[in-house]
Amino acid sequence: MQCKLSIGSVHDARTLESYPMTLISLLVTLIVVGVLLWLVNNYIPMDSKIKNILNIVVVIAVVIWLLNLLGLTDNLRGIRVGS
Repeated sequence: MQCKLSIGSVHDARTLESYPMTLISLLVTLIVVGVLLWLVNNYIPMDSKIKNILNIVVVIAVVIWLLNLLGLTDNLRGIRVGS
């Protein structure tokens, strides 16, 4: 049985989310994010305070994404803040 997977249609019980991210795709994603951040920092004129905030937000988002990807945030789902 030949099976084709595409975004938007599922021809099998497996979905695209069931395939783990490979190390190469992880590195490519990190490189692309780094290059885009470098391009924004070098070629888009804006105040240095805004650039610093943008850099911090992007780094925090990438760190949270990596922690989630590695499964290190699963234990945090049970923690409740407040009542």
